[in-house]
Amino acid sequence: MGCQILKISPLSSSKALIFNSTPLSQFLTKSSLLTTQSQYSSFKTVSSAKLPRGFGGLFSQSKRGFRGSTVAMAAPGPVQKSEDEWRAILSPEQFRILRQKGTEYPGTGEYDKFFEEGVYTCAGCGTPLYKSTTKFNSGCGWPAFYEGLPGAINRNADPDGRRIEITCTACGGHLGHVFKGEGFPTPIDERHCVNSISLKFSPPQQ
Repeated sequence: MGCQILKISPLSSSKALIFNSTPLSQFLTKSSLLTTQSQYSSFKTVSSAKLPRGFGGLFSQSKRGFRGSTVAMAAPGPVQKSEDEWRAILSPEQFRILRQKGTEYPGTGEYDKFFEEGVYTCAGCGTPLYKSTTKFNSGCGWPAFYEGLPGAINRNADPDGRRIEITCTACGGHLGHVFKGEGFPTPIDERHCVNSISLKFSPPQQ
């Protein structure tokens, strides 16, 4: 093949990328780094001992870089279920709040005074919604966040026009309401007032 590989120069402390003009075929074995399937290539995991000089450090550094960190993955797409299907997988209280737009009593939610590091996902479909770094103590009786993950949350005015409802973009599950201009000392003067039962907390991956 006419491909060329990209490797890390072992002589550069800044880890600059350089091109190696050696044909790729000289470095590949039957347990190849790149495999062509259905007219596209995908990576396979191999030990650093089988990689050309410089690649072992690249893979090991990437692995260390994710250890103990919080990584939020985007939702694969819309989650569509019938009401009967939602009833089958949600508890009665989850169904009342997520699908029927109910509200839990203030001060009773699991995550109201919870401030561990991690990501909050939708209890209905598992879509990441909020990072713990955006959570703050508003004293309102419900979990409060000043912003959600990009594209994860929809906003719609309530029928009476008095409040703005927030829902999970992927499955449409009711989360709560968003309020602006309340004067909280946050980077964005907004408060996402969210039902704990609409959320599920996930700690950082180890």
